[in-house]
Amino acid sequence: MSIRLIVVDDHPVIRRGLENMLEGSGISIVGEAASAEQALSLLSLISAEVVLLDVRMPDGDGLDCLSRIKLDHPDVAVLMYSTFGNPTYVARAVALGAVGYVTKGKPKELLCDAICRVAKGETVWSRDELRRVTGALATPRLDLDVEVPLTAREAEVLKRLTSGKTNKEIANSLTISYETVKEHVQNILRKIGVTDRTQAAVWAFRKGIV
Repeated sequence: MSIRLIVVDDHPVIRRGLENMLEGSGISIVGEAASAEQALSLLSLISAEVVLLDVRMPDGDGLDCLSRIKLDHPDVAVLMYSTFGNPTYVARAVALGAVGYVTKGKPKELLCDAICRVAKGETVWSRDELRRVTGALATPRLDLDVEVPLTAREAEVLKRLTSGKTNKEIANSLTISYETVKEHVQNILRKIGVTDRTQAAVWAFRKGIV
């Protein structure tokens, strides 16, 4: 019996490429979605063992979609699929319950093997990926009841930082200078007592800010 897979990616070319790549592999694409909302609708109608989920989509963060899928469909294995090997994305994916993270452009054999393994209940996190985020996930954090005095602007920057945006992207989205963003990021790290962006993202997730 073939593995039932739902593909969530806003690029039709990627979806067509995956169809061709997985042909004859024993993996059957039973549904396709171009947005988080479409993905959640599909999952309420079609049963699937695995969801292959893009990280960045125009209608929102794929990692937010991951969170909603795991809440409504905890038994479905969600494998993140992205062009970006951003450690912030990886840390959030681990924390939110994804079973692995595969970057686009990997060979067919690697992707098929990952899908087959997660369908059997395994995870496919590499030692390298886990090493990069273990420190962030284990970092002692301030008591969640303690209020951190972030300004409104710092909170906006933190939310965008947590979604994996670069300083330049944050500057463009908030219409402020790159240097101002750098200063806000430094202030955020200092106030919440962490040393890098990935730790800040994990702290914000645990605090319920994102």
